Amino acid sequence: MSTETIKTARRVFEVLEYFDAVERPLTLKEIAGKFGYPPSSGAAVLKSMVQLGYLDYDRYTRTYMPTMRVHGLGGWVKNSMFGSNIMAFVDYVVANTGETVSVGTQSDLYLQYIHTVPSPRAVGVNIRPGSIRPLARSGLGWLILSARSDEDIAELVRRINSEATTAAERAELASLMAIIGKIREAGYVISQHTVREGAGVIGILIPERRHGRLLAIGVSGPVTRLTENKDAIVQMLRHGLEKFFPHEMGEVHLNELY
Repeated sequence: MSTETIKTARRVFEVLEYFDAVERPLTLKEIAGKFGYPPSSGAAVLKSMVQLGYLDYDRYTRTYMPTMRVHGLGGWVKNSMFGSNIMAFVDYVVANTGETVSVGTQSDLYLQYIHTVPSPRAVGVNIRPGSIRPLARSGLGWLILSARSDEDIAELVRRINSEATTAAERAELASLMAIIGKIREAGYVISQHTVREGAGVIGILIPERRHGRLLAIGVSGPVTRLTENKDAIVQMLRHGLEKFFPHEMGEVHLNELY
């Protein structure tokens, strides 16, 4: 695949995400200025999106706007990926914490946030849906790994280290297994200052798998608040599992999920 094709595809998604962020019509000048596109290249991308039916162009205001075709593209994803029980669990955690709540899964060598609900608080942690973290160097990444076999973890670490370009990107298997051992014993993860200084996450595995994928839910916020409320958050997460996933939980102890 040519670099030009990749660049064009990237620009299409950048444009769509920009509309999603600002929620209003945009001019070519605004879009090209936002991403540093040459005006001719930006105009070509927008014209193509209009011709394909994904954008409307208003000649009087000289603005572009997504069409309902864009709105309908991912409508099926939420229900297919999560289902009613998982979404109800997320809403329950949001209502009981007031912190940023996210659902993550493994994407090759990374933990990817596939759904997030931001905290309404003035001081909180912002996580964008689709953003990724190193699987072996993030709280929810450790949580996902804790459900894998030791052999699978060792193979993932080998791959991580083979693709690492700096020492900071490498993972040390013995240290990682020590962290994972504590998570398996406790039945949840608490991570502090791991990805971002001053921020942390408390998370637990979701027992329901969607399309075979392991899912984890995390409560993210300032370390001070998470530390103060740790016991209450963990108790609430465990109660939520029993409330929304009674069939999956059955009589199994939380630690036996691993």
